[in-house]
Amino acid sequence: MIQCASDNVVDVSGAMTLPYASGLLAEGNSSLQWDKTLFNLAAVTDVDSSGLAVVFGWLRQAQRLGKSIGIANPPRELLSLAEVYGVSEFFPLA
Repeated sequence: MIQCASDNVVDVSGAMTLPYASGLLAEGNSSLQWDKTLFNLAAVTDVDSSGLAVVFGWLRQAQRLGKSIGIANPPRELLSLAEVYGVSEFFPLA
């Protein structure tokens, strides 16, 4: 689930797994209202590789709109997946 917490902070909670990926991608893309949007992942409970795809989907959409994103409090599993897939250097950590 995605919820706007403040001016440019979007809280993401629950699972970032395949069954929820398309909804998270769409909700996150709709949240790109500011020049820089910060996605807070502190309340994410479960992650698989589709969670990584969601983050990069948000990043692509932000770039299309001439905006940027940052990821705060990413789960350790998400960072590990980024390392395994060799995309850590592109991961938009805040």
